[in-house]
Amino acid sequence: MTDDLFSNLPDTAIRLISTSTDDVLFRQAEPTTGLYRVQRGCVTLRRTTVVGDTLTLHRATSGDLFAEASVFSDQYHCDAICTVGGDVQHISKMATLDRLSKDQNFALAFMALLARQVQSYRFLLEITAIKSAEERVLAAVSAGYLDSSVTEFATRIHLTHEACYRALRTLCNQGRLTQVGRGQYQLVDQPDRP
Repeated sequence: MTDDLFSNLPDTAIRLISTSTDDVLFRQAEPTTGLYRVQRGCVTLRRTTVVGDTLTLHRATSGDLFAEASVFSDQYHCDAICTVGGDVQHISKMATLDRLSKDQNFALAFMALLARQVQSYRFLLEITAIKSAEERVLAAVSAGYLDSSVTEFATRIHLTHEACYRALRTLCNQGRLTQVGRGQYQLVDQPDRP
């Protein structure tokens, strides 16, 4: 659905941006100009908390939209950092708002997209609410969240990287995870218990 969602916007509404690693697409508190879609590469949305900690809010990879809330906001609420260079589309805020007001099918498709994202974010909140670091890490690995560095994974699930590494080591020692490469882990098939 997202592949076709913006296809009827004017050509001037979508601008392709070539990115390199560590490029910044926008910073927290900057005025919003639109939302984005990753064509190739990876963009990480990060926010610095009032105590100075960095939280990973979202990792957008090929095909993913991000900064959708910017359509309804005056300022971006986080930083967008390219963690893998590639190509990103900038989709005009004004063109999107215009289309939302004039095209019911577009508006419904956009709302459905936002609803799916709310479900995904709520699932992540469930995982981060798990008190035990080992169980939180296990749940997050099971959900496929360890798809980048362990440090980024740790911020995504709201653990320090030290606590995350300890939990990964403990889970490996318990035979619940196995390390298959540097920073790569997978679940160990557990026999059914009576």
